Amino acid sequence: MALVVQKYGGSSVSDAESIKRVAKRIAEAKRAGNDVVVVVSAMGDTTDELIDLAQQVSPLPPQREMDILLTAGERISMSLLAMAITNLGVRAKSFTGQQAGLITDAVHGKARIVDVVPHRIRETIEKGQVAIVAGFQGVTESTNDVTTLGRGGSDTTAVALAAGLDADVCEIYTDVDGVFTADPRIVPSARKIDRITYEEMLEMAASGAKVLALRCVEYGRRYGVPIHVRSSFSGKEGTFVSADAYTAQDPAPTPGTRSADIPEETAMEAPIISGVAHDRSEAKITVVGVPDVPGTAARIFEVVAGSGVNIDMIVQNVSAARTGLTDISFSLPEGDGPAAMAALSALQAEVGFDSLQFDDQIGKLSLVGAGMKSHPGVSAKLFGALRDAGINIEMISTSEIRISVVTREDSLDDAVRAVHTAFELDAAEGEAVVYAGTGR
Repeated sequence: MALVVQKYGGSSVSDAESIKRVAKRIAEAKRAGNDVVVVVSAMGDTTDELIDLAQQVSPLPPQREMDILLTAGERISMSLLAMAITNLGVRAKSFTGQQAGLITDAVHGKARIVDVVPHRIRETIEKGQVAIVAGFQGVTESTNDVTTLGRGGSDTTAVALAAGLDADVCEIYTDVDGVFTADPRIVPSARKIDRITYEEMLEMAASGAKVLALRCVEYGRRYGVPIHVRSSFSGKEGTFVSADAYTAQDPAPTPGTRSADIPEETAMEAPIISGVAHDRSEAKITVVGVPDVPGTAARIFEVVAGSGVNIDMIVQNVSAARTGLTDISFSLPEGDGPAAMAALSALQAEVGFDSLQFDDQIGKLSLVGAGMKSHPGVSAKLFGALRDAGINIEMISTSEIRISVVTREDSLDDAVRAVHTAFELDAAEGEAVVYAGTGR
């Protein structure tokens, strides 16, 4: 008997028939002798529809009230799913995030989990029932207010519960058959990755791969939770995310496995490149004519950080000898652009820069692979592929296992396909299947 936490995204429970199909899969897992805890997202586009509804009645709705409103979507899903499972002869009980013991900080809209106290979930499991938990939500310890965890919050809920319950595996069900070498909506020839490390998956998630939320992978790595990405529309094995990479013929990873335990021939066959990720949700701000004196850049980024904005890539030009001025460009989430621009505008008189430029027509491409750091020529091949495709590079950022570049948004799809082919990541035959359309 194993304790399995399963998470189903909105596309997997988009309507009544989909909910009944998911209920059947859960009932089968329970009848196979497993203890099962399920985390469920809101049905289809319910969350977006609720956001639109709120904006129709208020241009600036209070964030606390937005959290109460948005948690309704998952509550609808959890209760309907519990009904469908019960109808199949398997006992099930639904719980809100608060009832499940998910304690968060007090940041409405993007709260972070600070503790998991799943007493009621354990009691339900001990009674032989399936526990259905509303994803994406929790409760503050200080005020008892409902909070939401932001985009991808249901993934994070599932992994946090798996850690709190010491589950054997956390299965993330979505509308594709696993993690692919690129988004199959853009690259139909993308190959499914059978095994991938937490570090590689973190880089891919941070670079725009939407199949797993970044915070979910961070939580999994921190607590050693094996994550299994699968499709709720098929019975294919999917992708395992764990501490060490394995080839397809290896057994499923188990907690605590060390790199030294991997057979030498397996490690030698590990691919250099894991995949190509892309992100359209970033923008670029350029601070023009910055005095090139010590402390100026620090002041600029202190102000940006103070406005709650996360910065991704930074480029500073060499100052012109004649003027002593330089330009500083950085990328950031597009939605954070107004806050950053307002904060910098207020700083202009103090710092003395000339002007600000905002560009939301950019796209980011990232090449990810743990073997890159020990293989020369990867950068040359990447830039050569983009050159041959006629694509200009505006910014570059690197880590030990990632190279990211910023291009024009309208050339991003071509860039992804060119790089994917250049690194021989295309599948030998067949095309990747997208069963629904959202990737979540």
